[in-house]
Amino acid sequence: MTGITSTKLSDGRELIYFDDAGSTASRAAHLTKDHRGLPPRGEPGEIRFDALTDEWVAVAAHRQTRTHLPPADQCPICPTTAGNASEIPAGDYDVVVFENRFPSLGPALGPVPADAAWGTKGPAYGRCEVVSFTPEHTGSFSGLSPERSRTVIEAWAQRTEALSAMAGIKQVFPFENRGADIGVTLHHPHGQIYAYPYVTPRAGVLGAAARKYYDSKDGKETLTGSLLRAEREDGSRMVLEGANFSAYVPFAARWPLEIHLVPHRHVPDLAALDGEEKDELAHLYLDLLKRVDALYPTPTPYISAWHQAPLDDALRPAGYLHLQLTSPRRAADKLKYLAGSEAAMGAFINDTTPESVAERLRNVAVPPSSPPVAAVAAATEGASA
Repeated sequence: MTGITSTKLSDGRELIYFDDAGSTASRAAHLTKDHRGLPPRGEPGEIRFDALTDEWVAVAAHRQTRTHLPPADQCPICPTTAGNASEIPAGDYDVVVFENRFPSLGPALGPVPADAAWGTKGPAYGRCEVVSFTPEHTGSFSGLSPERSRTVIEAWAQRTEALSAMAGIKQVFPFENRGADIGVTLHHPHGQIYAYPYVTPRAGVLGAAARKYYDSKDGKETLTGSLLRAEREDGSRMVLEGANFSAYVPFAARWPLEIHLVPHRHVPDLAALDGEEKDELAHLYLDLLKRVDALYPTPTPYISAWHQAPLDDALRPAGYLHLQLTSPRRAADKLKYLAGSEAAMGAFINDTTPESVAERLRNVAVPPSSPPVAAVAAATEGASA
């Protein structure tokens, strides 16, 4: 099993080591103490209510001073050395999760103001965490071993459960921004987890559609489950199929490169996956990322977004865990920019066809996974969920 050790940084932030299954690493307190003597943490930023859209906006001006693309010998998430006292006190680690030093939300917890209207504001309650996938400064998630991928998945699941239990949290969102074209501020392979005190706008739209469908089926069928079944039966946009998960380019993909990875079983979040599902996901996710990277001569920028059911009594029963992996890359030397139609109106115009993208992802040459995960060979080979 994955070894889990929680400790505190010198300013009181929580840091958790997740050691690969079978690891003999020692996490004794004297080996993981943060000796930097950081100043106390500041108060949260604020959230302001946008009455025009009925949405909350976080105002985090303190993040202007956060670390931005430091040289390798000053990386804040590499293991600590004599010349670089980093955020990770240990001299080595497998996977680490810690509270962000420059959070958009938190560190305090609590509810958003009730009866919000124009002029309503409040503390930016919540929590923002950093997930370092590896002690190595270079590389990417796709280069991890299946064992390390499994450890990251365990970390996502454990943090989802822990954050979901915190006061005022309404949504837990693990994600990875990968590549300079996405706007990363650290080169070291890492992701983040946001725990919001409100249901985010995108999750609200997805949740409302899911609940409407769920109610129309008397609570016996989910929207995401029905879409998965339809895509597998059609087959033309399928990319990968496993025993517990399938990946496909959605029928109405918005981005030049967009893949949804969906469990066959209806679960609300990563914490609800069983051991067999996590084991397969560790391999299948690596396979998918390798295919994305193999499309072009250089690594593909992407956002890997885990959509989990909000912690909302109305939305959660119909919520269905799934990954949405998107990239603005529409050719080897071209990016899609969100201009007038997309940025101002939210009306996407895709420069590629979902069927052609799926075909390329199916046929691209990648190193085999172990155990093997089958790519879909033809449109007619999809099976019903």
